[in-house]
Amino acid sequence: MILTKTPHKKQPIGVFDSGIGGLTVANAINRHLPNEEIIYFGDTAHLPYGDKSADAIRYYCLKIVKFLLERDCKMIVIACNSASSAAYNVLVDFFPGEAIFVNVIDPLIDAVVEKNYEKVGIIATKATIRSDVYQRKLREKQPSLKVAALETPLLVPMIEEGYFDNKISQVVIETYLSNEKFKGIEALLLSCTHYPLIRSDIEDFFGEGVKVLDSTLFTVKDIAHKLRKQDLLNDEKKNGHQFYVSDYTQSFEETTRLFYNEYLQLDHYAIW
Repeated sequence: MILTKTPHKKQPIGVFDSGIGGLTVANAINRHLPNEEIIYFGDTAHLPYGDKSADAIRYYCLKIVKFLLERDCKMIVIACNSASSAAYNVLVDFFPGEAIFVNVIDPLIDAVVEKNYEKVGIIATKATIRSDVYQRKLREKQPSLKVAALETPLLVPMIEEGYFDNKISQVVIETYLSNEKFKGIEALLLSCTHYPLIRSDIEDFFGEGVKVLDSTLFTVKDIAHKLRKQDLLNDEKKNGHQFYVSDYTQSFEETTRLFYNEYLQLDHYAIW
């Protein structure tokens, strides 16, 4: 993407999600690109995006990106699979050259294709699975690949309520993953930014025979590559990160520690 503005290295990276699950991506950026300043926006007023229509998701995303661009972000990371599937192309077209856009789908697709698997499984929200974006992109790049996709709508609310690494989460996860369509898969794609928090449970279920992949690290590598390509990697000490939500509750602030591994102060900013 050719930027029409003249960006500079010290500008922040904007990261957004339907709620706080995208903090897994923000945390990875913070760890691997420690000089980059992050402005995070969680649309907690409308979560989850997974059961919203594509048109509604696009409307929310347009408003959020406008908010982040007004804060001078050099890059926008769509840290939500539902938003990436429904709105990525719309955002690139609507804000041409105003920032570098990164989604969490394409880096994971590329990583899977490199492995040349014969059959993979996908778990995600209803919106992501029904968009067919993973299935379509995988077929385009590797026509022989068999893809088994399953909607897993209980996982996001379960995780946000802190129900993982316990008997409740174990029953829900095992019920989903026992689906017959996953028989013979070599890898499972965690196609939601919440799911890294239950990755160990999923790995325990499958054992060593199935590789469990999420987009987090692959997305950070893509971010670094795109910033480096345009000489926009910040090489000086960053300013402090900023974290905004469209609807504030104490429970959101407490839950952020699950996704970011430390306490965060959330600023309520009602863009609606």
